Amino acid sequence: MSLGPLEIILIIVVIALVFGASKLPQLGKGLGQGIKEFKKEVHDPVVPAVTDVQARPLDPQTRVTTEVTRTADGRVAEVVETVTERDHRA
Repeated sequence: MSLGPLEIILIIVVIALVFGASKLPQLGKGLGQGIKEFKKEVHDPVVPAVTDVQARPLDPQTRVTTEVTRTADGRVAEVVETVTERDHRA
């Protein structure tokens, strides 16, 4: 299956009718920029940036609850932190 000159002209006419004559240059410019950017990214891949923040493991199985007990006059009497761990076998 090959496209002859008549088929190519017909495709161009249909595209012009669908998008309008004023939108065709913008469509071609956008397509050209997209191809140019794609080729640039394929040939020069971006190296990930190194940050100074150290990674730390997240443990969703552990929960810390803080309870504060106050006296009648509003002073803090006691602070209790409770560590709850879920059963990893569940």
